[in-house]
Amino acid sequence: MNKDWIKVFVGAFFEVLWVIGLKHSDDILAWGGTAIAIFISYYLMVMAGQHLPIGTIYAVFVGLGTSGTVLAEILFFAEPANPLKLTFIGLLLIGVIGLKMVTDEQSGEDDDSCTG
Repeated sequence: MNKDWIKVFVGAFFEVLWVIGLKHSDDILAWGGTAIAIFISYYLMVMAGQHLPIGTIYAVFVGLGTSGTVLAEILFFAEPANPLKLTFIGLLLIGVIGLKMVTDEQSGEDDDSCTG
């Protein structure tokens, strides 16, 4: 896995954090952390988009963020673990993994088109 895919996965982690923050923030410090998580998640996605297909990045980013948010709700906020919900999250993750596997990874180091 190259560094651009790592940016996508870390960005998706921060997406989970800011989505949880939107629901549970109740003071200025929590809202500030939520804003920072939003910035980090989208910054990493944009940086990865310089070397990977943006459509695939966005699908993986949102799929991982959705899955992570649902799992965090179940694990940390006592949301019921509906078997059908878990089945669909599993299908979503299969799709995300499939997209990553079929996407050509370009190193970007030989490509000067993004640097102007």
